[in-house]
Amino acid sequence: MANSGILSNKVVVVTGGGRGIGREVALLSAREGAAVIVNDLGGTLAGDGQDTTPAEEVVELITSGGGNAYANFANVAEFETAKTIIDDAIKHFGRIDAVVNNAGISRDTIFHKMTPENWHSVINVHLNGSFNVSRAAATHFREQNSGSFVHMTSTSGLIGNIGQSNYSSAKMALVGLSNSIALDMGRYGVRSNCVSPFAWSRMTDSIQTRSEGDKERVKQLQSMTPDKVAPMVTFLCSDSAAEVSGEVFCVRKNEILLFSKMRPVRSIHRQNGWTPESISNELLPALKPNLHPLQVSTDIFEWDPI
Repeated sequence: MANSGILSNKVVVVTGGGRGIGREVALLSAREGAAVIVNDLGGTLAGDGQDTTPAEEVVELITSGGGNAYANFANVAEFETAKTIIDDAIKHFGRIDAVVNNAGISRDTIFHKMTPENWHSVINVHLNGSFNVSRAAATHFREQNSGSFVHMTSTSGLIGNIGQSNYSSAKMALVGLSNSIALDMGRYGVRSNCVSPFAWSRMTDSIQTRSEGDKERVKQLQSMTPDKVAPMVTFLCSDSAAEVSGEVFCVRKNEILLFSKMRPVRSIHRQNGWTPESISNELLPALKPNLHPLQVSTDIFEWDPI
């Protein structure tokens, strides 16, 4: 392993590391001194098929530059195969220091047409896959009293998006998973954070452009390249982020944003308790100014990426 850089002598696992954001995270982690397990099943955007080429190409780029990397082609959605990703880190590099849960698929469908197959397949990769890999690493992290998890969430879950109930649900659930890991394992020096990336990749390439507004939005997305996300992820994997845990960050080109946590906004007390009628007549009018409209990500991020 390289002996310079923010991840010097660390071992980092990157799932979905063969393409897009995962690829850039793997490459930057290696440049920053880490040995990298590049995991990628090599399937299609919908999760079909398998191809060893994407992971192998990233490993070749790292090793040809003098770094250390090993390719793993396991399916994160299956617990036993996901465990081999961590096993390979221990076998080839002797330890595991950070896990980047980036693997994902997309099967977008409007909710009333969502099939159980499309629901479960997306949940299994994004949410269950992140659990599977994290759980396999957790035992090692606990024994060595250190470790960092970075889970890739999305504003589709944090804010909302149309036609992505499976994807949005999985990405929002990852925030709960990350927070639970941070709470449960903080006593062992283990950290867990989420990153919500804006970046042009296979995930966003499927966006349909029906209007001029859609075309402009895609044009903006194309300027937000995956390499812009990698520095924040790499930082969170490092010891420099020792004080950061249980947080959700968003990376939007050259912007890094910290998201707020879910906390009570307002409380109203009624001495004699509530009835449906008093809720309608008293509670609703009082809370109405604090209710949020239904919005999608573009309603919040109205300014051009910087």
